[in-house]
Amino acid sequence: MLRRHRQSARLTLEQLAGASGVSARTLSDMERGRSKGPQHRTVTALADALGLDEGDRRQLVELAREGRLRDRWTRPTGLCELPRSVDDFTGRTAELAWTRELVHAGDAPGVAGVGLITGSAGLGKTTLAVRVAHALRPGFPDGVFFLDLFGMSPQPLPVDEALGMLLRALGIADQQIPGDVAERASLYRSLLHDRRVLVVLDNATSEDQVRPLLPGGGAGKALVTSRRLLAGLEGVRRLSLGPLPLLEAAELLTGILKDDGASDEGSAIRQLAQLCGGLPLALRIAGNRLVSRPGWDAADLAARLMNEERRLDQLSAGDLKVATAFGLSYEQLTDSTRRVFRRLAPVPGWDFDAALAAVVGGTSIDGAWDALDELVDLGLLQDSTSGRYRFHDLVRLFARDRLQKEETTAERDALTVTMTSWLLRMATTAGRWFDPSRPDRPDADLSSPEEADHWLRVNVDNWLGALRTAASDGRHSALLDCAESMHWFSDQWMHAPHWHEVFTLGAEVAAALGDPARQATQLNLLAWVHLMARDDPETTLRYTAQSMDLATRVGATTQIAWAHHTGGGALRRLGRLDEATAAETQAAETFKADGDIGAYCQCLGALGTCLRDAGRHTEALEQYLDLLALLDDDQPGMTPSSAAFIRAIALARVGECLGSLGQRTEAIIKLTEAISLMEQARLPVPQAHSLETLAALLSDEGRTDESRHAHARAAEVYEAIGDAEASSRCRDLANAAP
Repeated sequence: MLRRHRQSARLTLEQLAGASGVSARTLSDMERGRSKGPQHRTVTALADALGLDEGDRRQLVELAREGRLRDRWTRPTGLCELPRSVDDFTGRTAELAWTRELVHAGDAPGVAGVGLITGSAGLGKTTLAVRVAHALRPGFPDGVFFLDLFGMSPQPLPVDEALGMLLRALGIADQQIPGDVAERASLYRSLLHDRRVLVVLDNATSEDQVRPLLPGGGAGKALVTSRRLLAGLEGVRRLSLGPLPLLEAAELLTGILKDDGASDEGSAIRQLAQLCGGLPLALRIAGNRLVSRPGWDAADLAARLMNEERRLDQLSAGDLKVATAFGLSYEQLTDSTRRVFRRLAPVPGWDFDAALAAVVGGTSIDGAWDALDELVDLGLLQDSTSGRYRFHDLVRLFARDRLQKEETTAERDALTVTMTSWLLRMATTAGRWFDPSRPDRPDADLSSPEEADHWLRVNVDNWLGALRTAASDGRHSALLDCAESMHWFSDQWMHAPHWHEVFTLGAEVAAALGDPARQATQLNLLAWVHLMARDDPETTLRYTAQSMDLATRVGATTQIAWAHHTGGGALRRLGRLDEATAAETQAAETFKADGDIGAYCQCLGALGTCLRDAGRHTEALEQYLDLLALLDDDQPGMTPSSAAFIRAIALARVGECLGSLGQRTEAIIKLTEAISLMEQARLPVPQAHSLETLAALLSDEGRTDESRHAHARAAEVYEAIGDAEASSRCRDLANAAP
């Protein structure tokens, strides 16, 4: 009011100070709201200098009197008081730095200075915000306020009540608080504009609830916490809170335990932190339980938490319960989303997509997307840019508990059948895209081999889990169909660790079904695993002998040929080259007679390798060149993926032979081309070997930098496939002194 009267009188602060005898600084404090209860003689002097009429004079004097009586600048005790900060706060260094930067950046003109902290239940959003507010209090001399918006309550705090509470905390008398929400919000923003005030708005439920409570720019700042993403809020800076890293989680537990022997239980503390999934609420509950039970130690509680069925029950201390925190979010969901949420709990893998969510939830793909969005919004699921979703470990246990309590045994069994059937069907269909004997592979779900390859890789934990479930449930036919479909795809991903389990299950159920031909197929594939992935030729020969016996009894010539081919590879690695050549020759003749050109070409390549190992490099080179010419003829019955696989290997062998014959320049060209093809076809094992060969040739040519680069790349590929010894060897060569 004083500013308005001064501006109406067209006076500057200095001019009014000269006319009234009141200092310009005192006037400035009054106009900026820093002095709301000036003395009576000060106000009358100002009224005289401004020439106010009786009504305006009386109003100005009355406002000053009210200010003195209520000390309106000093906030009444207990209104929006900031909660205490926990003494054992641990970690969150980057997040604390983010909030400090937010406050300082907010000093720029036109910047609202609003930070939004989101995350699921139990991640410590409120604890972080309170910690920040206490730390920043010296920078906000005009007040630090805290307001719980009760976002997870059945009745969140209405906006008008929230504004009323904040206005009272800012010193506005009840009779001066407007009744209209818009007017309250306007008054609130005007008060924050020139005041160094920090407002913590905790547990927000929606954008509509928060928007009127945010400063509009200026000196006032706000921190908002919410389980929801509040994606519709404009002009705010966002911080998504995640679980604590294992080291910080262990530090938090140690801090809670203080002198209770935590330093002597390092490994048990780390195990306990891991079982709590880095969730600060769970860690605090675990720590509080240990502190309140002197007879326990961390190892005792960790042993209790190892039982997944009772882990959530154990994570409770007094009124703190992890399950209760998750339950508040669960109650916010629609019925259809609750169904999807709890039915995702039995998914066997670490993550899943909307297609699988639609299957288990019994909804359309659009319905699944809506449910997943709602779950991510409330922090009950984590999503990624790849379109896949995952649970926090403790949230999955909560979802499993909801499934157990809210659906019948019959419903849960039907869910298992539905999910397992769909996963096996998808995996079988995807695998068949790579089978050269099946030209009619198109499928409505997977439209290309690239799409099939991607699906099998990203969903491996899910379809492998479905195979295990099918084995335990006696669903032998579906399991065997799936295992057989992986024959040709396994060449695309030969370093994967799960093939032994897949083909072992296949062999077991084929035996249970009394089908020796299909059992021979699975035994041949097991032999391949031991040859290619495990480098165990002796075990390979045992499996091929078993397969040969079964296939011969029933006249399964194709499996006899595969046993010869795989056994030939094992014999070659054992140095029994004549036997290997004989086995590969017999296999090649059978495959050629059957019209299986892809398998025939593999045998031709194997025969070339026998010649190479025998030191007959010129003959081996001719063999590989003939094989490449055959591939160039675009042989019918061979899939593009099979041709790409054989071509890449043959080119690499050509390079090796040329190198052995002293033609290093040509060898380097061929190996470089082969390595590129291997990368495109996702063949890391032969790619790594070829990179090593290339590096040696480059070194012989004096191209030291290129050789080091090839060794470094080989080290990366070996590391990716889990061959630590080879990776270390190549890395040492890459870093060796010239």
